[in-house]
Amino acid sequence: MNQLKHVISLVLLVILLQGCKVSYSFTGADIGNAQSFQVNNFINNAPIVEPSVARNLTLELQDLILNQTSLGLVTNGGDLVYEGEIVQYYVSPITATSQSTAAQNRLTVAVNVRFFNTLEPEKDFEERFSFYFDYPGSSQLIGSQLTDALDVIYERLTQDIFNKSLANW
Repeated sequence: MNQLKHVISLVLLVILLQGCKVSYSFTGADIGNAQSFQVNNFINNAPIVEPSVARNLTLELQDLILNQTSLGLVTNGGDLVYEGEIVQYYVSPITATSQSTAAQNRLTVAVNVRFFNTLEPEKDFEERFSFYFDYPGSSQLIGSQLTDALDVIYERLTQDIFNKSLANW
């Protein structure tokens, strides 16, 4: 009999939660009543242009939202819209050796993001996000090393954008 009470309580809880208007995902994303999203192609306006950065950031943000929400990806008319531009892409020395050469360098990427929630305009924002990757001054970021560095940066940037737009952080 006690087990039956637990089952009934669980069923009532599930029914109650399904009646709520706000939709949450297991990642804590608050998508509200949104059904779709679009990520417009990011434009590379940085003084130094690495050709694949804007395209790959766009694709990484799409993948993250697809994987962490139940939203559908559309090319226009999305309930949630992301757009923006790469505003910085640069390498700078962060530590030096006694021979006045860089002991460690830092690749920094910054992106300006505009987010529009067509269902809840009060959640719209425009914000700059940036992240970096440190590497030894004796090496050059080319080929797979550059790809690995950018993957680290994309992961952090897209997660920060996701958190700001959908996790309300």
